[in-house]
Amino acid sequence: MSGFTKFLLRGNVVDLAIAVMIGAAFGAIVTSFTSGIITPLIAAIGGQPNFSALHFTLHHSTFKYGLVVNAAISFVILAAILYFLVLLPVNRLMERFKPTPEEPTPTRDCPHCVSAIPETASVCAFCTRDVAAAA
Repeated sequence: MSGFTKFLLRGNVVDLAIAVMIGAAFGAIVTSFTSGIITPLIAAIGGQPNFSALHFTLHHSTFKYGLVVNAAISFVILAAILYFLVLLPVNRLMERFKPTPEEPTPTRDCPHCVSAIPETASVCAFCTRDVAAAA
């Protein structure tokens, strides 16, 4: 039982649980925003006052495709918000902190073993023989 407690109290699990809860709450906000503001705006243009009321009946079964339209609009808005307000800024931040590659040290060939050694070397690291200083 102590192993399970340690597992639950590890940072990754707690952070993930918090992220899921915040994501669910954020999804609810986006859904409310869609059904309360976006759908009425589209309705004002298109004439349909409420997408969630759209449905059709087939053999006494009701298919509420308007709910799917609302969910699709919510998904697109949520994806756009996550992309533009989370993903792009994080990627820019990661680019800023990415280490810059160092320039390679200029090399020359060892006259004895023909291995590449730094130009300033006085001893070959491969054959351990003395090498004349570079001109």
